[in-house]
Amino acid sequence: MTLQNPKKIIILSIIGILIITLVISSGELNSCGIQHVTLLNDIKTFEQNGDPEFCEITVNKILEFNDQCEPYIEILDCG
Repeated sequence: MTLQNPKKIIILSIIGILIITLVISSGELNSCGIQHVTLLNDIKTFEQNGDPEFCEITVNKILEFNDQCEPYIEILDCG
């Protein structure tokens, strides 16, 4: 297949731009899923080490997550 026809080049360029746009937008949609997994790992880490500073940082991350995403994650008790 040769790309000497200008119409083919334009069509392939438009298709490429659409694919790139879809990949970028789907990555933004999945960011809640990535944050959720990261927070679950942070919670597990806190349960193992009990560091109060790490707990406060994790609680702040959870609060941000709960404002933007679902499912709701229960706030840790750092006390």
